[in-house]
Amino acid sequence: MKLDLGSRVRCSDGAERELADLVVDAPAKRVTHLVVEPAGKREAARLVPVELAHEEADGVTLSCTSEVLDGFDPVREFAYLPAGEHPEQDDKWGVGVEDVLVAPTYAPLDPTQAEFDPNVSVVYDRVPKGEVELRASSDVYSADEHHVGCVHGLDVGDAGAIGALVLLRGHLWWKRQIAVPADAIESLETDLVTLGIPKSALKSLPSRG
Repeated sequence: MKLDLGSRVRCSDGAERELADLVVDAPAKRVTHLVVEPAGKREAARLVPVELAHEEADGVTLSCTSEVLDGFDPVREFAYLPAGEHPEQDDKWGVGVEDVLVAPTYAPLDPTQAEFDPNVSVVYDRVPKGEVELRASSDVYSADEHHVGCVHGLDVGDAGAIGALVLLRGHLWWKRQIAVPADAIESLETDLVTLGIPKSALKSLPSRG
């Protein structure tokens, strides 16, 4: 099954959603959940067990209705924290990808009244404890410490077992999707993949279109 980030996902009643992120059991190299959301509505993202997803000719379909989907665990959370601190975790939930929201600043009319706010706004994802989250902007590094691109998706088999990482290389004028086999993945962390092969080895790997 091809799990391309940003691709369409369809519910059993025909309602369409978007595949935003993937949640992975890193030691097992297995996708456990899909993060699915309506287009343009990040706050409505839901955590969907991978067992409910299957591939059809026109993409990934979920074996649940949109009403059932909307009843799944929400993913996105908001926190207002001192700069440098991270959201709290508990026995069930860990923290996946995080984004710090920088509010615009305005010069006060009276400089003597200026105050510094030590807190920042953080939007983050809740994921099952001990698991990691990948998104389309997640960085990929080679074994010789070169940045080689970003995650485009994952190809998975039975029970979500990762068969290949789909690496997106290139820039505005040219892009190439490369299928990196699972045994060439050294480590999976939230928002970061490290390969066990050097940058030069990518030339011999097959393209995936």
